Amino acid sequence: MIQSSELILNPDGSVYHLNLKPENIAADIIFVGDPDRVEKITQFFDIIEFSIQKREFKTQTGIYKGKRLTVLSTGIGPDNIDIVLNELDALVNIDLTTRQPKENLTSLNIIRIGTSGAIQADIPIDSFVMSQYGIGLDNMLRSYIVDEVTHPAIEDAFITQTQWDIRKGRPYAIACSETLAIRMVSDRMYKGITCTIGGFYGPQGRVLRLPIQDVQLNSKMDHFQFNGNRITNLEMETTAIYGLSALLGHNALSLNAIIANRATGTFSEDPTKAVDELIAYTLDKLAQSI
Repeated sequence: MIQSSELILNPDGSVYHLNLKPENIAADIIFVGDPDRVEKITQFFDIIEFSIQKREFKTQTGIYKGKRLTVLSTGIGPDNIDIVLNELDALVNIDLTTRQPKENLTSLNIIRIGTSGAIQADIPIDSFVMSQYGIGLDNMLRSYIVDEVTHPAIEDAFITQTQWDIRKGRPYAIACSETLAIRMVSDRMYKGITCTIGGFYGPQGRVLRLPIQDVQLNSKMDHFQFNGNRITNLEMETTAIYGLSALLGHNALSLNAIIANRATGTFSEDPTKAVDELIAYTLDKLAQSI
């Protein structure tokens, strides 16, 4: 039995942070970072059957063109992803009454809709990027036993090509779900490697008042290559989602609207429009898979 100090439940039986019970979620889940973005997706639903918010974690479940979907805000960063993925998995794969893992496990389909900055000059503002791989620079996943899901060859190439300071921890590389990638692909999608970074300013090369450890890191990532794959964008969640999903037996895919280009120094004139277009694209692709 899993002890109550390890799997914490609220008095109503819901999981601690998300405040959800098993019946509250669908098998297909859309992640967003911002709680305010949840309703920008569910406004297109035919029915909203459930809605709740605790802290930054807002959840709505409903029906879109006959497809039951859940939209959940994760907040920012890999630490929040650790909470969200573990508690979602508990909802479907642990009996919350007996506190025992179930014999028959359920696989969730998780698609992240996010915004990101491109580091390649030829990826235009307002385009879409599908993350075929994630490289995590945040260390969160290294708290788990990850060897069965990581790609050491990509990690080694990244360490060598970027002259990575190993004092910051060994990067981890994880692939997306091929099943979801096939469902969501189109000619509109750029594909590449997404770097997940555990901070917004110094860790992503931004300098305000504090000097940073490697002022050339973004440039070195820009030139990174592995078997024809290059790093397309930087953000703060994707690789953590891929890693925990792979370990727990779920399918995960990250889609980003590119609202900034770090290589050209440009920013979208209408980032809301770019995100709205990605939302419509994702919803229609999911509805087609009924």
